[in-house]
Amino acid sequence: MTASAFAPAKVNLYLHVGPLAADGFHPLQTLMVFADVGDEVSLASEPWPSLQVTGPFAGELGEGDNLVSRASDLLAARVGGARGGAGLRLDKRLPVAAGLGGGSADAAATLRLLNLAWKADLDALALEALAAELGSDVPACIRSLPVTASGRGEILRPAPRLPVLHAVLVNPGLACPTGPVYRAFDLTATEGPPEPVPDPGELPDTRAVAGWLSLLRNDLEGPAVAVAPEIAGVLERLRGASEVLLARLSGSGATCFALCASAGAASQLAAGLSREQPGWWIRACRLGAPLSRQT
Repeated sequence: MTASAFAPAKVNLYLHVGPLAADGFHPLQTLMVFADVGDEVSLASEPWPSLQVTGPFAGELGEGDNLVSRASDLLAARVGGARGGAGLRLDKRLPVAAGLGGGSADAAATLRLLNLAWKADLDALALEALAAELGSDVPACIRSLPVTASGRGEILRPAPRLPVLHAVLVNPGLACPTGPVYRAFDLTATEGPPEPVPDPGELPDTRAVAGWLSLLRNDLEGPAVAVAPEIAGVLERLRGASEVLLARLSGSGATCFALCASAGAASQLAAGLSREQPGWWIRACRLGAPLSRQT
């Protein structure tokens, strides 16, 4: 029986956002990829529905309801109750409210783990439909593969063919909740729903991907800087680094990503930043690669 499930960080390589629609959501176009760093959800010996939270960011999660508990409750209702009896443990390695989709990834990992542990036998489409009840990003996190998303984020299509991307994730040690960022965006948003981004064709390496992405944007970057001005300093530092091909905010922040030409360049950048800023959360990683666990 599978005892754990990896919950990889999500990175928005671009994020085009339209004004608030009548349904109360913002239409968007985005390309999401997943990193080989993330949280982990595992079975615990305590009886279900207990949840233990460990890891360096455990203390940043609020008490009470969370997406892991909601996901387990939702699946239990769908399949008629917990079949394995064991509770869950969340190893929280990703910063909270960081633009990395950590909560969504944790929920998706919970569904994947318990679907196997409880022998629920739901196929991928059924799991994605269940995941959509938890949030717009959760179905993409079920896949944990590069994907484009539109609508509210629930309409998923295959991503352009991408190479494995070498990157560094940087968070300056602060949370940047989505709500205030979108409210700041709403103060200036005037254009209609974003148009789909054309397929770029073959992109052989990280340098080519960075060149294509430079023509695109994250529409929440300016609003996020207005909410958390420290983000501007992170982006300035990254954009001034010789190793960096492109630096951008992920999601609504406060985590930024920097694309580098090679794994060596990403490691060098991460090491230098860690010496300069020991209070920042910094991880060299691969984006879009077959997933393996890192802390």
